[in-house]
Amino acid sequence: MSEKRVRSPAGFAASGSLTGKVREYDRVMTELVPRVKTPADWEPLVRFVAVDDFERVGTFREVQDWAAYTEMLTGWATAIDSFGTTVRRISELPNLVYYQIEEQHQRDGNLSVVNTLTVFEFDDEGLIRRLDVFLQQRR
Repeated sequence: MSEKRVRSPAGFAASGSLTGKVREYDRVMTELVPRVKTPADWEPLVRFVAVDDFERVGTFREVQDWAAYTEMLTGWATAIDSFGTTVRRISELPNLVYYQIEEQHQRDGNLSVVNTLTVFEFDDEGLIRRLDVFLQQRR
């Protein structure tokens, strides 16, 4: 999918080492989606993640560790035909990246588009230790 111009509010960096990691994490995830069959298939993402300390807080405030997250991702990935993202905004602060994207999910010829904002929190080694996910979608 296409990438739009990235805007950043005053005081926020639009690029940096953590921003690069988020972009690479997103690229790897997008490549994996069509091939995933089991939670173990997400293994290429492990190089980005503090697996033992990982926590994801989802759109319904559900909390998942890495195992639960990859299980959920597997169910999602096996239920769609294709997935793409368009970056809207990305901003970096110390140990945080705010990543706002448009997600395109294709299933059985139907396109679903949602806007998400994910706050990536990194540990001192530069690994993702927490994701906070916010979602906008049509009713």
